[in-house]
Amino acid sequence: MRKFIAMLIIIAFLAAYIGVAATVGSMLVDAPRWVQLIYFAVAGIAWAFPLKPLFDWLGKKEKSQS
Repeated sequence: MRKFIAMLIIIAFLAAYIGVAATVGSMLVDAPRWVQLIYFAVAGIAWAFPLKPLFDWLGKKEKSQS
């Protein structure tokens, strides 16, 4: 069940993140190339930081019910 919940959260978060990142990226069409490069490098990596606690939770072993 843990993997299913994590999958739903990741999909929802990434859909929203991609939408926001693409919208902001489209506003940078007229910006200098170095600004675009920095933005897309940061945006391409930044998605992982908010999801780190979820990945940590997902990696924990579930308590066995004995």
